Amino acid sequence: MFNNIVKWFAAALCGLLAACAVITVNVYFPEKDVKQAYKSLDEMLLKQGGETRPPAEGQPAGGEEKKEEEVKPQSSLSGTRFNLSLVAVADAAETMADELAVETSSMPEVLKAYDDLRALLPRLNTLRDNGAVGENKQGLISIRDQGKLGGNEAVVKAVNDNRKVVITGMAKALKKITEKKEPGAKVNLNDLMGKASATFADVRREEAKPGCWIELSNGRWVQK
Repeated sequence: MFNNIVKWFAAALCGLLAACAVITVNVYFPEKDVKQAYKSLDEMLLKQGGETRPPAEGQPAGGEEKKEEEVKPQSSLSGTRFNLSLVAVADAAETMADELAVETSSMPEVLKAYDDLRALLPRLNTLRDNGAVGENKQGLISIRDQGKLGGNEAVVKAVNDNRKVVITGMAKALKKITEKKEPGAKVNLNDLMGKASATFADVRREEAKPGCWIELSNGRWVQK
């Protein structure tokens, strides 16, 4: 009888310690690192990715193309070109933000999402500039004025669908990295999703142009 009580107590204690470990991992969210990782991905896959420059005068196009690949990493829907800057970051791996950017960018669905977002960016900018849509607190696009939307509901949906892929990718990357650093720990992906979404929204608010509609974390809409 006594041995059974001891075994039960030991099992209960182990379960409690394991639960505490999971709670500790779930509570911690490196917001600054996640925000910096989002900005790095935007810079390399959204703002620069896919851009091309004409060859310099007197320089062969082939040489310029090689130079462009070295200094301006690109993502490609075909998957034939890789982001060299992120590869360099992976070799250094100095910060959590670096690791998150590398891990997230290694997901094919995230690269495709950025390709799609880059293609949609001109139309999205027009809709934001004329006040038809705004940046909400979940990191997605909300329709503000249906009359100004001009039948671009499909654009809004496509942007939101691809943003969700990026946010989910970031949450998965954080889960993978955290569990790798904390052997035996299990991170609840759903717990990370909300925080990853809110941090993505912070980045979108910071980068919104003056005059654009943004939703604050308290739910109030304002023009930046």
